[in-house]
Amino acid sequence: MKIDHEACCPREGSIKTFFNWSSGKDSALALYSLLRDRQYNVATLLTTVNEHYGRVSIHGLRQELLQAQAQAIGLPLQTISLPHEVTNEVYSRLMKEQVMALCRLGYTHAAFGDIFLEDLRAYREAQLAAEGIKAIFPLWGRNTHDMARQFIAAGFKAIVVSVDAAKLDAAMAGRNFDELFLSDLPAEADPCGEYGEFHTFCYDGPLFRYPVPFDKGETVYREYPLNDGQAAGFWYCDLLPRSEL
Repeated sequence: MKIDHEACCPREGSIKTFFNWSSGKDSALALYSLLRDRQYNVATLLTTVNEHYGRVSIHGLRQELLQAQAQAIGLPLQTISLPHEVTNEVYSRLMKEQVMALCRLGYTHAAFGDIFLEDLRAYREAQLAAEGIKAIFPLWGRNTHDMARQFIAAGFKAIVVSVDAAKLDAAMAGRNFDELFLSDLPAEADPCGEYGEFHTFCYDGPLFRYPVPFDKGETVYREYPLNDGQAAGFWYCDLLPRSEL
């Protein structure tokens, strides 16, 4: 069912909410749920971006495609620019500054696409509560096997943009998130990638007024240092914006 974008405009008396937008499938499904709930007024998307690369944090998606995605959905987008190498302290400070600015604009709630990671939820709730913001989790506790297939059945379309090299083969990057992809996942992998196995870019579906156009670029390998002196490796499928619809 396509979202009625006119009906989703700000409504008097509704709960003013900003959505912590990752650009992926779980965010899309959670936002879809909230936009159909009349008590919430989701008035902006908020995304962290690595300012050095101009890409969405973790996902590696180009900022141009993030902006095109928000336009296709029809919601304003705000970004938090993170330095090339960001510490927890710097991240917390920048996030706090942005949340305080949103508070001044009347926002009282923040939404997330998290599903079952208790420690992450507790962290988000504690950080936001300090600023008077209530965190909400529309997908919380849902079965990820069912949810993955509901996402596909609802007509959403997504492509895998990054995979953890320690958990999935490089060939999984750049694939469509569909039934075939799910059937090819190792048995130990979560079908929604909740443990970081993979991340996606959602480019079409009932949230969108039109599909976000893009082309697939090359798949590259990147490593990032860990605190124990080791490194974590990831495969990224670079997506390229198209200049015309």
